Amino acid sequence: MLLRRVLATLVSVLLMTALATCLPAANAATGDATYAPVSRSGPALRVPTTTLKAAMTCHGDPKTGPRPVYLNPATSVTPEENYGWNWMKVFNAQGRYWCTMTMPHHTFGDIQTAAEYIVYAIRTMNARTGRKIAILGHSQGGMSGRWALRFWPDVRAKVTEVIGMAPSNHGTTALVGCIPGVTTCVPAVWQQKAGSRFMKALNSRAETFSGIDYTNIYTRYDEVVTPPASSGLTTGTGRISNIEVHSVCPVDPYEHVLMGTVSPATYAIVMDALNHAGPAVTSRVNRSLCSRLYMPGVNPLDLRANAAPLLALPNLLSTLLPLVTFSGAPLLKQEPSLRCYVYAAGC
Repeated sequence: MLLRRVLATLVSVLLMTALATCLPAANAATGDATYAPVSRSGPALRVPTTTLKAAMTCHGDPKTGPRPVYLNPATSVTPEENYGWNWMKVFNAQGRYWCTMTMPHHTFGDIQTAAEYIVYAIRTMNARTGRKIAILGHSQGGMSGRWALRFWPDVRAKVTEVIGMAPSNHGTTALVGCIPGVTTCVPAVWQQKAGSRFMKALNSRAETFSGIDYTNIYTRYDEVVTPPASSGLTTGTGRISNIEVHSVCPVDPYEHVLMGTVSPATYAIVMDALNHAGPAVTSRVNRSLCSRLYMPGVNPLDLRANAAPLLALPNLLSTLLPLVTFSGAPLLKQEPSLRCYVYAAGC
């Protein structure tokens, strides 16, 4: 009996040792081995090319001007609602070529589908301009471009910079109303819950990639992406700058929504990143903008321009609410399944 126990223990030890030597040490600890290698080619796009082409809007001369920018919208809004009264006006004045994509369901749909729109935009802009582009996004828009970069490696060489304004890079703890099997929420809200399967896949193996600069801007007053510092990135080989706006403008009062649309501190950090090699550097940021109430491009008296954000309010207010959608996005009882290309086993 004693001999049998000894032999059983010895066999168990040998099996565990063999398994341990077969698994990469880092992946065994993090679970990253579950997900696709970062070098594996991305899948074919499922969204029809005609649909992608129709969703794309661009402005300016692709062959001239400062670095081209892809403007990536936040959850609940169209590009016009998010950027038509601020950043588009700024970039037009700069003679900067910019493009954006109108996502299905006001960007409340499956972010895996939205990522295909982003892949198409990156490829198209790079082909038109012959230059690497920058991605500028607010909230979900500051994060979702990273899904394209993670699972379609070919687009990495076409992007020089990713700038997130209050990006939901690790999800948020604020979505307490979305309880699996109990309440219903739209796909993009499920996916942006902290700890979601989507977030684990997004940040697997590497959060950043060589040759791309990452500037992540956040505010301590963020009530949507919580905790606010979760906007930051830490892993991978890209150059990273995680900046709280108050390190530049100590009295900046703006919360999540206004930070990516109005805040002069955010504007100053974004422009530092766009106008220099590498991510933004706080010591170099133009602090004279801290004395302004709002960023350049915003005109509080322009009623026509300001109608867009007002029209966005119903969808915007529904973002944190379960059981409610005005966008046509489906209400689900749980997070959408991850697609087969996400996993190490592939399709």
